[in-house]
Amino acid sequence: MNLDKTQQHQGLAPKTLDRTFSIAPMLDWTDRHYRYFARLMSANALLYTEMVTTGAILHGRGDYLAYNQEEHPLALQLGGSNPVDLARCAKLAAERGYDEVNLNVGCPSDRVQNGRFGACLMAEPELVAECVDAMKQVVDIPVTVKTRIGIDEQDSYAFLTQFIDVVSAKGCTDFTIHARKAWLQGLSPKENREIPPLDYERVYQLKRDYPALNIGINGGITTLEQAQLHLAQLDGVMMGREAYQNPYILAQVDQVLCGSQKAVISREDVIEAMLPYIEAHLLSGGRLNHITRHMIGLFQGLPGARAWRRYLSENAHKNGAGIEVVKQAFQNIQAEVTE
Repeated sequence: MNLDKTQQHQGLAPKTLDRTFSIAPMLDWTDRHYRYFARLMSANALLYTEMVTTGAILHGRGDYLAYNQEEHPLALQLGGSNPVDLARCAKLAAERGYDEVNLNVGCPSDRVQNGRFGACLMAEPELVAECVDAMKQVVDIPVTVKTRIGIDEQDSYAFLTQFIDVVSAKGCTDFTIHARKAWLQGLSPKENREIPPLDYERVYQLKRDYPALNIGINGGITTLEQAQLHLAQLDGVMMGREAYQNPYILAQVDQVLCGSQKAVISREDVIEAMLPYIEAHLLSGGRLNHITRHMIGLFQGLPGARAWRRYLSENAHKNGAGIEVVKQAFQNIQAEVTE
């Protein structure tokens, strides 16, 4: 779905991304190994990187834009509030082939607030609009925003619509709304994902009032049946923790939500498809648990799931651990099921 270099240089319009279903950016979880794993189960899901700050990209020592080509369609989520820096990072992302750049206006952590980005930016819609505009000036891939329904005591529907009005006026047409407000003080990031009540109806109302905008929803979505209900009202559904802790839910996304007729991949076939990727990672100097930590939940809810989790947890971190650990973990499941 990403533009090739020729299209970029000719200034052709980017292809429209399918945002029917996406996986939320989750710090320490949605790294490139998880995304490769997720892509094996769903060809249609739009994947997001972990939030990457502009400072890390522009001044960090590592390559914070690295990804596997198989991950497309793939969006980079940026954290920042300096329009110049965000534009530089967006341009780098487009040059590297990312399909979308997303601005984080939803993370409530103290560290993020101290950097003047994340959810606290909801109080500065003009700055967010300036940031969006700066990025759109230098890339021809979509520039999108992920935000909350409000912050602290500023949680009225009028507050949300003012934010949408100001930011969309600068050409942002795609918003993902986490259907909870954020408390900037007093709650941890984890508590902010659980304690503020969900208000799906407010997001539905937003779509009714802004029918020309692409509005997606995030927050508390744990089944594909729930996703279908949201899609009857909205343009897209973003799933977070459930897609990580119970990753095999992704195996039916294409069929249930996107109209695909292809067969659902089995868990065993997912494991088999991961083995060459794991071997390549090990040959490059990586460790087995860098990847298997994302695979722990593959058998969630099934007999033998505990045996799978336990064997990987106890052995994948050991020096020299290779794909035989994954194979043995799967054999342990089969042995437990047939006893």
